[in-house]
Amino acid sequence: MSSTVSTAFEKAHAEDRAALVGYLPAGFPDKGTAIRAALAMCEAGADVIEVGLPYSDPLMDGPVIADAVYRALKGGTRIADVLDTVTAIADAGTAALVMTYWNPVDKYGPDAFARDLASAGGAGLITPDLTPEEAGPWLDASDRHHLDRVFLVAPSSTPTRIEQITKLCRGFVYAVSLMGITGTKEAVSSVAGGTVARIREHTDLPVAVGLGVNTRDQAAEVASFADGVIVGSAFVRRLAQAPAADEAVAAVRALTADLSEGVRRAR
Repeated sequence: MSSTVSTAFEKAHAEDRAALVGYLPAGFPDKGTAIRAALAMCEAGADVIEVGLPYSDPLMDGPVIADAVYRALKGGTRIADVLDTVTAIADAGTAALVMTYWNPVDKYGPDAFARDLASAGGAGLITPDLTPEEAGPWLDASDRHHLDRVFLVAPSSTPTRIEQITKLCRGFVYAVSLMGITGTKEAVSSVAGGTVARIREHTDLPVAVGLGVNTRDQAAEVASFADGVIVGSAFVRRLAQAPAADEAVAAVRALTADLSEGVRRAR
């Protein structure tokens, strides 16, 4: 059964372009504005939306996203708010994935989380800290509830490790373009293309690149060799810098349109 994420990548491929995947944390700067911003991204050209589940120990996230999720948690954001955000995106006709560290899912219960995510219209999870060796409960739950599971491949991953990871993925494979945390680089890593090529030796799934994309030109650069372009910190930064909700939504919409133009450049 084809998921909404698979359909989004197939549509982009048919248009001879990369898919644009945008990330926003639920509840930042508040629940309503986060939902409005996500819907603006849908309208302005994002193909898939990652909804960040705020977590108290975001190991992979740089200062921009870490501060945003801290403020979301301080504002009272809970898993129910994450699922409400997913529902709003899915109802708008755009594929929605939840980006989350494993501990909140484990505490909630993997099967219960999968059930509630599927009920909300979500397509699946991106789990940056879940290893294949510890993924059994999520593999079972995602199978029962027909959800995608997106695991990360790093530039340092060995061929054996890439094969292990890609066999478990559904929807797409997340290629990390650099070693480090999000939102700290001004340029796309030079190793990103090689990482994508090594992943493609092991799977026919789409490969999307994240970490380091901030501008239309960078999006076009990544789109020239990857199936998807993932942008997170640049969107969160627009929300954080805006003086009010309307300006925040407008800033996210404008950035989405700019990045969308980048991924649509002729390859």
